Amino acid sequence: MKPIRLLSGILTVGGWTLMSRLLGFARDVLIAGFLGPGVLMDAFVAAFRLPNMFRRFFAEGAFNAAFVPMFSKRLEADESPEAFASLALSGLSLVLLTLTALSMIFMPALVYATAEGFYGDARFDVTVDYGRIVFPYVLFISLAALLSGVLNATGRFAAAAAAPVLLNVMLVTAMTVAWAMGGEVAKALVWTIPFAGIAQLALVWIAADKAGLRIRPVRPRWTPEMKNLVRVAVPAALAGGVVQVNLLVGQLVASNYDKAVSWLYSADRLYQLPLGVVGIAVGIVLLPDLSRRLKAGDDAGARNALSRAGELSLALTIPCAVALMIIPLPLVSVLFERGAFGADDTAATALAVAIYGLGLPAFVLQKILQPLFFAREDTKSPFHYALVAMVVNAVLAIGLAFAIGWLAAAIATTAAAWVMVWQLARGGRRFGEVARFDDRFRRRIWRIVLASVLMGVVLWAVSALLTPAFGLGGWRWLALLGLIASGTLAYFLLGQLLGAFRIAEFKAAMRR
Repeated sequence: MKPIRLLSGILTVGGWTLMSRLLGFARDVLIAGFLGPGVLMDAFVAAFRLPNMFRRFFAEGAFNAAFVPMFSKRLEADESPEAFASLALSGLSLVLLTLTALSMIFMPALVYATAEGFYGDARFDVTVDYGRIVFPYVLFISLAALLSGVLNATGRFAAAAAAPVLLNVMLVTAMTVAWAMGGEVAKALVWTIPFAGIAQLALVWIAADKAGLRIRPVRPRWTPEMKNLVRVAVPAALAGGVVQVNLLVGQLVASNYDKAVSWLYSADRLYQLPLGVVGIAVGIVLLPDLSRRLKAGDDAGARNALSRAGELSLALTIPCAVALMIIPLPLVSVLFERGAFGADDTAATALAVAIYGLGLPAFVLQKILQPLFFAREDTKSPFHYALVAMVVNAVLAIGLAFAIGWLAAAIATTAAAWVMVWQLARGGRRFGEVARFDDRFRRRIWRIVLASVLMGVVLWAVSALLTPAFGLGGWRWLALLGLIASGTLAYFLLGQLLGAFRIAEFKAAMRR
């Protein structure tokens, strides 16, 4: 077995994801400034959520949870992996073409089901129009996700991780050009999305070809391999569906409050930065690595990979979570408050950011623990856990909304994430020692938490000192950079002092 270089892979995916998320911030800053919380931004958020919802349902979440382990094991055993991938590509294409056609026809019903609060005002018709334009994106990005899974299984992470950068580059360019030429920014935004999907698909298809992986459409056939793939994928799809139900419950609650959909979207984009750079990157690399190690009988290597992935993820995530809870107002103010995005929008969004920050470690831990099940082709257990989390989310989101309004959606999302983590950790015990973090992880996790808490104290003190600078126009950016730099330096020094991490070990791992 040629092992996947775990740390190198995580850094590759994380680096490209960081670039994508930074460009995503530029995109969201432009959206907030040009459109602002209101009819157009609410409509865009609700419309773009539709293809993204089905993308996670069919591709990155459900389908790849079943496909990547199967492809990885066939690759390890040299059992015609390309033929299997070609057949899977063709079957997925057929399903997606059918889904796209039906969704375009029944878009008003789809919008009503996902944003019922829009019905009867201007947002509803605009969302339907936008939804019909952006929905074909799900076809292209889902096929790109399958080809990305093929590349990831072979240890080639760069092209797949770079593909999302194209989306944000094209959206930022389209909005900027439309604004400069006096055109309609919103229309330029939505019309660019399907073309960005085509560009992402082309990138990973060319990369797969260059890697010698000839994945081509064939006539869809119902073979034993496809039957097994569907058997494993359906529970994963249902689990992915439950996760999307959680998001939709939050959107349904928020759609009944003016601007709340836009506030939650902006807050979501902020906490998605560390989640994407760390959690998603680790999950992408860890799943094929665990699958191939288990196929080769390397239980010790699998446990070490799990523990190091968990250690690295939490060492980067916990301080980010603390920062989101301690300094959400400066972050939101500097990043979003301009144009149509006012001070009241900043205050509301900051509250949601702090709540999401509390759940950030849980979102990342899910990405680490789920591969334990998916690598064994066990997708039923995560589905059952997701059902429980869905009930918790719905009860809290709907129940608390009567008392605290739209913020109930953020609280419910965070609580459901921790319930999901508890279930995954408890359910993973049956896999034995290979599914448990090792002694080194246990020794370091409390040090990571302590260093992060102390960093939070530093952030609070520096933020108080810099408060006047955040009201001085262009100085806001310098103040925010100074705040982030002080927190980063404090965490680095405290982490070294407490033994939360060792730079020498990091360098050695990179050499390996």
